[in-house]
Amino acid sequence: MSKRRNALVAGLATAALALSGFAATSAHAAAGFVGVILPDAASSNRWETYDRPALQKAFDAAGVAVKIQNANGDKTAFQTIADQFLSSGAKVLVTVNLDSPSSIAVQNKAKAQGVPTIDYDRLTLGGSESYYVSFDNTYVGVLQGTGIVNCLKAKGVKNPRVVYLNGSPTDNNATLFKAGYASVVGPYLKANGGTLVADQSVPDWDNVKGGVIFEQMLTKAGGKLDAVVSANEGLGLAAVAVLKKNGLNGKVCVSGQDASDAGLAAILTGDLSNTVFKPYALEANGAAALAVALLKGQKATLANQKVSQGKVNVPSYLLKPIAITKANVEAVVTSGQTTAKNICDIAGAAACSANGVK
Repeated sequence: MSKRRNALVAGLATAALALSGFAATSAHAAAGFVGVILPDAASSNRWETYDRPALQKAFDAAGVAVKIQNANGDKTAFQTIADQFLSSGAKVLVTVNLDSPSSIAVQNKAKAQGVPTIDYDRLTLGGSESYYVSFDNTYVGVLQGTGIVNCLKAKGVKNPRVVYLNGSPTDNNATLFKAGYASVVGPYLKANGGTLVADQSVPDWDNVKGGVIFEQMLTKAGGKLDAVVSANEGLGLAAVAVLKKNGLNGKVCVSGQDASDAGLAAILTGDLSNTVFKPYALEANGAAALAVALLKGQKATLANQKVSQGKVNVPSYLLKPIAITKANVEAVVTSGQTTAKNICDIAGAAACSANGVK
């Protein structure tokens, strides 16, 4: 675990250095501001709990004005917020899209006004974005799938019966997550006489719909499932709620993503088998560094990779996610993204003590 912690600390330090040069000249910051649009507050608590404060802190450190608003899952609101930002002097837009078409409309309007755009976390397919900042999302899926396979092996399951509870079909990240976990789980099922009982996406990452869809999956499976590969913790915990009603929680492997307090607590209590930790401070620092460089007309050296969005290869900054099981929940606490108290208030002192979370 010490190597993982050291790597995370080193990553945070590197991202901080990318901003430090901007902070030193904050008194000479360019006129205008950076507009940030977050997608919603319902599908995951990450956007308001982690990303908003991390982004605010990063821009404050750079001495650059930022305005952050949340579209709350409304594509019309997403475009309205963008219009308001552009008309009031935004020089750079950082956005998490709700889908590619509505994001393309915003990017084209921004481009026409000479305002560069940065895709934050989700890539806009066929857009005109200047940069893309995210995690390696296919690898996120690989970690999810690997965790599920490891759980099935640990339980000694033979001929496993599995379902895929995928993310929103309009989110490119959901497509990448599935590509990642299917590349691991699919071959494992084939090699071990397993069955993919159901494979369904959840519109708009809606956790309520996810719970309904999973309940239908469980019924289809005759109540006999060994694993749920869920694309994030909102969906995973919705599945857990259904499993609890049927006395199956802890008996079925369930994946997550986001390393939320509720998700980490569920890992400790055994309701989730594995999740994926994405240090949001690193992502926020990367987006801020690129946005400040654009604002000041400086070279953005941080974007040292390229990712295809269908039309062109977008200069990108991609970060590595970290697999989390009971064995290393403490790594998320050590990173500073949450506290042991936050997790243990949900999981209970006994579960935390048993797994070294303090």
